[in-house]
Amino acid sequence: MRVLHVITGLAAGGAEHQLRLLLRRLPQDCEVVTLSHPGAVATAIRADGITVHELTMSSNRDVSAVAGLRRLMRAGRFDLVHTHLYRACVHGRVAARLAGVPWVVATEHSLGDGVIEGRRTNAAVRALYVATERLGHATIAVSESVAARLRAWGVPDERIEVIPNAIDAAEFRFDPQLRARTRARLGIAPGALVIGGVGRLEPTKRFQRLITAVRGIPEATLLLAGDGSARPALEQAARRAGVAGRVVFAGAVEHAREVLCATDVFASPSDQETFGLAVLEALACGLPVVYAVCPPLDERAAAAGVKDRSTAPGARRLSSLDPESLSRTLRAELAVFELRGRQRLPVPEVVAHYDIERLAASVAGLYERISRPLPRSADRHRHLESEGTQP
Repeated sequence: MRVLHVITGLAAGGAEHQLRLLLRRLPQDCEVVTLSHPGAVATAIRADGITVHELTMSSNRDVSAVAGLRRLMRAGRFDLVHTHLYRACVHGRVAARLAGVPWVVATEHSLGDGVIEGRRTNAAVRALYVATERLGHATIAVSESVAARLRAWGVPDERIEVIPNAIDAAEFRFDPQLRARTRARLGIAPGALVIGGVGRLEPTKRFQRLITAVRGIPEATLLLAGDGSARPALEQAARRAGVAGRVVFAGAVEHAREVLCATDVFASPSDQETFGLAVLEALACGLPVVYAVCPPLDERAAAAGVKDRSTAPGARRLSSLDPESLSRTLRAELAVFELRGRQRLPVPEVVAHYDIERLAASVAGLYERISRPLPRSADRHRHLESEGTQP
């Protein structure tokens, strides 16, 4: 089976790294096309021997890429198209129908409460998404919260498949030498107490809460890894708060491991996460974690009947997001870290539950369930013609 993965971009990000991990483990013959930002993840995918095609879209309203996608899909004679993220899902499903691709699957990674890929949505955006969703055969939701949002938008429940995101825990093992090198490169003292955050520097990530909170923790340095439109505002907020000398902006990183190794306590202050991969990655690195929302942990806590508390040792769910409460919680975690002799925590069992091998097996199984044996070449030509296309 030949599969074409269509993704909005391949710069550093959770969905992009998910695709990289998935491609390494899928048994199908896969290629990738990115509609923007062929960055570090594209380089990593190519290094794995997988073809990456590049098209350019200026915005979600730019329909010019549909024709390019259609040509690529027809030329490659793909049996299945798998789209990732809003822009790729909308335009990729239309192109797949026009190209006569037999099977179409989508993964919805970041469908938040009124937010898609960090931007607010409106009725027209939702209507377009639902209309094009009908052109596919199944939509994968990466968490129950994403599945609930899809249902609220009008996607039929029978078309939704919940397959959680996953990580390769081995990629995040703590390395003291990497810790030392990263701190030296970023100008952080070897013995400094470091609170870390990883993610796009966008307003929805709420990193300004951390800057406000660290003002009340004079012994701590805040390390933020990522880039985005909110960086200038965050830098200004650090100056206004008088903590600019204790906030380090690492910029976009190829892999989060180096930053996690350099960190002592991890914080995820966003209350709009649709999954929370960074929390699982931090736990895999042996870090204590303070978080506002992490659906994998929250859903498992709810199943266990635990309210406002995580079932993962080392993870603490914030009961309040006000700056003073966040500051108190982070101070407490740093104090425990000191009492523990600055030792890393054991990796909790929840990390193994979200292992990438399980994700790959589930996706491959979905492909097999929705597909059928392809006809012989001559019959395949007739199939394409019956869809209104020419091979």
